[in-house]
Amino acid sequence: MMRVVRGADAALSDWLACADEVQREVGKVVIGQERVIRLLTIAVFARGHVLLEGDVGVGKTTLLRALARVVGGAFERIDGTIDLMPTDLVYHAHLAEDGRPRVEPGPLLRQGEELSIFFFNEINRARPQVHSLLLRLMAERSVSAFNRDYRFPHLQLFADRNRVEQEETFELPAAARDRFFMEIEVPMPADEAIRRRLVFDTRFHDIDRLVATVPEGILDVAGLPAAAEAIQSTVQASDAIEAYTIALWGAVRDPHRHGIVLDGVDTARLVIGGASPRGVSFLVRAARVRAWLEGRDMVVPEDLRDVFFEVMAHRIFLDPVYERRRAPVVQALCRAVFERVPAP
Repeated sequence: MMRVVRGADAALSDWLACADEVQREVGKVVIGQERVIRLLTIAVFARGHVLLEGDVGVGKTTLLRALARVVGGAFERIDGTIDLMPTDLVYHAHLAEDGRPRVEPGPLLRQGEELSIFFFNEINRARPQVHSLLLRLMAERSVSAFNRDYRFPHLQLFADRNRVEQEETFELPAAARDRFFMEIEVPMPADEAIRRRLVFDTRFHDIDRLVATVPEGILDVAGLPAAAEAIQSTVQASDAIEAYTIALWGAVRDPHRHGIVLDGVDTARLVIGGASPRGVSFLVRAARVRAWLEGRDMVVPEDLRDVFFEVMAHRIFLDPVYERRRAPVVQALCRAVFERVPAP
């Protein structure tokens, strides 16, 4: 039976039961994406923003709509376009039927403090001015409008990026990407049976009806911040795990000094920056949530390795020579780091 957690004082065991329920219910409408759903659950309980990657039509929007229903609170979205301005997120000015001008709240303000999940579709189609607004929104969960500050205490921002088209797009600056807790790839399902279901089972053709089958408010979004902090204070990391984390950090920042060799890559010039203390603290935060989801109160090496790529890869800045083949190079680097740094 579904258990709904209410309030910040609920026991972590109750939150854990509901986290399992969240994954099961979302997995019923977005099939073949168990790992993605797991990573999103980690992000929810770590209170981090997420950038989704993936081809068009793999279910990213469906996934976030389903997640918004189980998390509770309000959901809003906006589509990135080249003419989108920061004010379009805040208010909408138009002429009413009586011919008089009207100013109505935009998608950021429409739900007030109840806004819990904000989805920015094709974020790199928006101009840098919009990215600047998002930097504050992600860092402070607030925006300024109409001579006052609006705060969103429960907000998590999710975005995806058009990585196919290059015209009329604006790549996110390093500062903006570093604000994302994770960058998660949503792949095409590999299982042929799942692909058949997605194509031939009409249940997956009507997205509105499909999402409506997801139970609402399995979690109480108002209690999530306190639950997230309880997880961080309850799940411990031993001295050996701390040393292992720092060693991974050093190896990914300076692979050449740590004896890492990659085919066709000069590791002495490969990494030019990134993997900041904030990024490593996010790695530990994610590892603690993963350990909690596994029913443990101690972090083990597998917790760090399982979330390492999604938390750290977009914080590794490469020499321009290697940037065009970024994905395979960074994946190879992470694998080599795991092989080189001995686990406790």
